[in-house]
Amino acid sequence: MYPDDLKYTAEHEWVRSPGEQPGAVRVGITHYAQDALGDIVYAQLPEVGDQVVAGEACGELESTKSVSDVYAPVTGEVVARNEALDATPELVNNDPYAGGWLFEVVPADASVLDGLMDAAAYQAQLEG
Repeated sequence: MYPDDLKYTAEHEWVRSPGEQPGAVRVGITHYAQDALGDIVYAQLPEVGDQVVAGEACGELESTKSVSDVYAPVTGEVVARNEALDATPELVNNDPYAGGWLFEVVPADASVLDGLMDAAAYQAQLEG
């Protein structure tokens, strides 16, 4: 359920390295997070060129149940956002690890990725 090729945060974001853009990592939310949110109806994402700070809110996902912050897993510059979510935010529910990605960021310090959880550690956190 949690792909082994991703890194995870305690806030239920995933990071895929590398992303599509040179030097970037792709960011999304986990299956657990999308399931807890329910049907996502709107995604407010950071804009290309925005600077995001690790651990700080940089967007929101609105569902039929609530509004939840999206946190930056790393500090850096946003270089892409998933424009498809403007028209079809339900992609986050239907395909959280591929079509439902949120944004890409070029980390200011790529070594911080080493501090994120692997799939086994993330699964253990959920069960803990």
